Amino acid sequence: MQQRKSKKILIYFFLLFVVGSINNININSLKLQNINNINIIGLDIKEQSNLIKEIKNFNLNNIFLINKSDLVNEIESNSLVENFIIFRRYPSSLDINIEKTKFLAKINKNGQIFYLGSNGKFIKNDFLNNQLPFIFGNPDVTEFFKIKEIIDKSKISYTEIKNLYFFPSQRWDLELRNNIVIKLPNENTNLAFNLAIEFLYNNEFKDNKIIDARIKNQIILDD
Repeated sequence: MQQRKSKKILIYFFLLFVVGSINNININSLKLQNINNINIIGLDIKEQSNLIKEIKNFNLNNIFLINKSDLVNEIESNSLVENFIIFRRYPSSLDINIEKTKFLAKINKNGQIFYLGSNGKFIKNDFLNNQLPFIFGNPDVTEFFKIKEIIDKSKISYTEIKNLYFFPSQRWDLELRNNIVIKLPNENTNLAFNLAIEFLYNNEFKDNKIIDARIKNQIILDD
């Protein structure tokens, strides 16, 4: 009886050895391809080419061993990207769907014209849009988005804004496409702007070119 048990144990060891050897041979012979195909959707051809070059600057490895954080950081560093989704496609492809940022305004920084995107980044681009408002001064990005939110919630469309002037006192002047200038305070800006708009749409004051709302609860008009 003991002899039979010993034989069974030897057989089990033999089978484990054989199966293990076969698996090792299969694993060792399996060669995963490095990523060699990157498909980008959402950018134009030139922008796609530039981003692909940036992505290929680091070792992509294969789709199972790719360093996801490196890839994400590389894509996020591109100023044109608002949002994105990455799909791994076996055996050696990446599909990247990109939501491109929207250009909101133009600004002069150190003698060069940049576009400010909805992602909060300054973008040097060949894109030309003379309908975008120009920002004068040197506001922090958060200050721009504050004033834009006020405009978007008002009766005025953002497309009616021709220029935005930012002052060191942290306040804005807005020049409309009809050349009317609205002067705003650095506090209670929302209330002052909405009050100014009431005069803007009043035919009695249609010839006024400056609406000064800098003093609380007061509007000063200037021809």
